[in-house]
Amino acid sequence: MGKDIDLESEIEKEAAEAEAEKAEEAAAEENAPEGEEPVEEAAETEEKPAEESEADKLKAELAEQKDKYLRLMAEYDNYRKRTAKQQLETRDSAVGDTVLKIITVYDNFERAAETECSDEKYKAGVEMILKQFKDVLDKMNVKIIDPTGEPFDPATANAVSQIEDPELGENVVAQVFEKGVMIGDKVIRYPMVVVANP
Repeated sequence: MGKDIDLESEIEKEAAEAEAEKAEEAAAEENAPEGEEPVEEAAETEEKPAEESEADKLKAELAEQKDKYLRLMAEYDNYRKRTAKQQLETRDSAVGDTVLKIITVYDNFERAAETECSDEKYKAGVEMILKQFKDVLDKMNVKIIDPTGEPFDPATANAVSQIEDPELGENVVAQVFEKGVMIGDKVIRYPMVVVANP
């Protein structure tokens, strides 16, 4: 009989403990939605910064690649312009060197055309060759500088002699020994002149 009482008391104890656990679980369930939400929010806020930092990284990488692309395009454009300019300078330099070598032939044809000649056909032939030569030089953008009768400018001509001539003005080019040559705006041979009344 004592065993029956012990069993009953143990059963009552276990029932009381079970009811206490149920009450705790019920209380926990009632409080759980409030208590769990902050945990979920915290988890969401932890995920958001991770997602935002990933998006920021991608934006920064995109901006960096765009900057590299723009710099590369600018460098290429500068390279293209520089190369085109160098090609023009090289061409002008090559034309200048060639013209300087053949311009003496032009000078001699000009002297031949100005010389008195009894054979008119011969003189007409020399003049035709000189005109062809001038046309070729014009096509190459070569200009002949002849400052005869103009005021002497030491920046554009070389004075090799001086004379006194009352018929000419002061500091005027009286005679040209050798005409100058220009290609575009660049003088490649300055004229050699005689200056009157310096």
